[in-house]
Amino acid sequence: MQPSRIYEAFPAPSYRGAQKEALADIKAAFEAGNDVVLVRAPTGSGKSLLARAIMGCARSLQEAKPAQATGAYYTTPQVSQLDDVAEDDLLADFNVIRGKSNYTCILPDEHDTPVNQAPCARQQGFDCTVKHRCPYYSDRAIASGREIAAMTLAYFMQTAGSELFRKRDVVVIDEAHGLAEWAEMYATIELSPDRVPVWDGLNVPDVHEADDPLDRTVRFAESLVGVCSRAKDALTGRPELSAQEVARRDRLNELISELKWFVEDYRDIDSPTTWVVDQAGGAGSPLSIKPLDPARYLHHTVWDRGNKFALLSATILNKAAFCRGVGLDPSRVALVDVEHTFPLENRPLYDVTQGKMTYEHREETIPKIARTIVQLMATHPDEKGIVHAHSYGIAADLVSNLEQFGVGARVRSHEAAERDAALEAWKATTAPDVFVSVKMEEALDLRDELARWQVVCKAPYLNTNDSRVARRLEDGQWAWYHRAALRTVIQGCGRVVRAPDDYGATYLADSSLLDLFDRARSDMPPWFAAAVDRLDAPSLPEFNPADALAAYDTEPRAAGRSNPNRTNGGPAGGSTTKDTERRTSGSTDRQTSDSNQDGEPTGRRKRHPLSDVWGDG
Repeated sequence: MQPSRIYEAFPAPSYRGAQKEALADIKAAFEAGNDVVLVRAPTGSGKSLLARAIMGCARSLQEAKPAQATGAYYTTPQVSQLDDVAEDDLLADFNVIRGKSNYTCILPDEHDTPVNQAPCARQQGFDCTVKHRCPYYSDRAIASGREIAAMTLAYFMQTAGSELFRKRDVVVIDEAHGLAEWAEMYATIELSPDRVPVWDGLNVPDVHEADDPLDRTVRFAESLVGVCSRAKDALTGRPELSAQEVARRDRLNELISELKWFVEDYRDIDSPTTWVVDQAGGAGSPLSIKPLDPARYLHHTVWDRGNKFALLSATILNKAAFCRGVGLDPSRVALVDVEHTFPLENRPLYDVTQGKMTYEHREETIPKIARTIVQLMATHPDEKGIVHAHSYGIAADLVSNLEQFGVGARVRSHEAAERDAALEAWKATTAPDVFVSVKMEEALDLRDELARWQVVCKAPYLNTNDSRVARRLEDGQWAWYHRAALRTVIQGCGRVVRAPDDYGATYLADSSLLDLFDRARSDMPPWFAAAVDRLDAPSLPEFNPADALAAYDTEPRAAGRSNPNRTNGGPAGGSTTKDTERRTSGSTDRQTSDSNQDGEPTGRRKRHPLSDVWGDG
């Protein structure tokens, strides 16, 4: 790596904000001999441009000796972040590769077939005459041979050990704050009817009846490997498979690999990983096998993949704790803080707290928050807003209350399976609709008129019913617990102010947020602490649903009452019939079988954040 090249590798024609100063600090950190540099850069600081400059310092092929690593990787957990860099003209030399399921076959009569189910995956010995033009294999060849290969963190982890994607000189991980959690999620093994193709023939024990539940789980995993291997071999021996059989074979391969890793790691006395197992329903019910502190896993999938690393995020809150969580030696890691250049008055925080949103107080607090949202609609009559509901249960209750107050014509929400489409529809409308969202605190750019205000409805503490969370709290890791919630709050606060001349207000509705700020004060970045210090209560108008709909050609009407303007209401000339029909899509959906006690999605694989690569061979 040649840090001295960092300025010439910066891709923009000029610097903005604190970018030049940040490059100087990053350069100095690498020149001081650090292997890893954490770049804590707030929203809007141009992290992707900093990333490109860092990767430009990588050893080139012309400079390298035969055994030396060259080039750079760019990776991010967020698919949307990868989409953003792929569309940025300043980052045109990012060669993006995605999982097979994201590409379609180009053979005749196969144009609707994803590459992971194409004839090359279905037929033994299939000789594809157009493989050189296959979009997946073409992108893979280009990315593997160019100086910068860009991919999701999931794909990056899965290609560990690949001959094509070998060790490189520099690795940049964007949005790296949740790296430990992503690794835990990726290494978690879900054993359930929809994740285990041979489930119907299994005798699933009640592992918690055993003296040692984990040892019983390991023995079950070993027997399951045998069952899966026999089922996979039966499919592999066939000359041709259907698309469904290909998916079954690939899932069996994946499951065998997951289970073998778990058994090997559990039996390795030197492994730092602690495993926990959840099984709520006893014998015959699904199991979830989860790792804690998967440092060994990260060494294989991440740290062995490069010589030097830059990890970028606005919310790496505590260097020592972060290093512990991901298996890094803090003495070889530097932290670079990038100054926040957005005026404080453009990103105010307001206290509109209405009580606690803990489970036992929620029924009382939600109607109060809904009333406050109506007042905020009146405060922002012609501006779009977003409500961070935290869970689908809270979202449904909020929407129900807002409809009872008669302002449903201005409210949109979404179901879990249609979140992306609902989000894009809301962003596209010119109406000042309010979007009640779930789990959209990260990787969402609502610059300028896309949103001028937002509400944080609940302190986003992790679910204590999760065995990993419970185990850490039993060990007294309360600082970690509060940091995780603070990180999500800070991420959420950055959704509506995206540039120095942008502006937007964030309203805090859960009184537990104020307690969180007190408990996690020492871990706050200075620029966020400054906003907290100026936190005050705004002057809101009286509760009047008509004022909330001032920009709409409709009157407040409670849910269940006839509303002749329901399908064409909205600001004059600003809302189409389809806009309004989508406005309340999924507003009362409770997500029953796929939810936890808070109504949050449990992460079924079809909409898993790592679904970019599942089944990719």
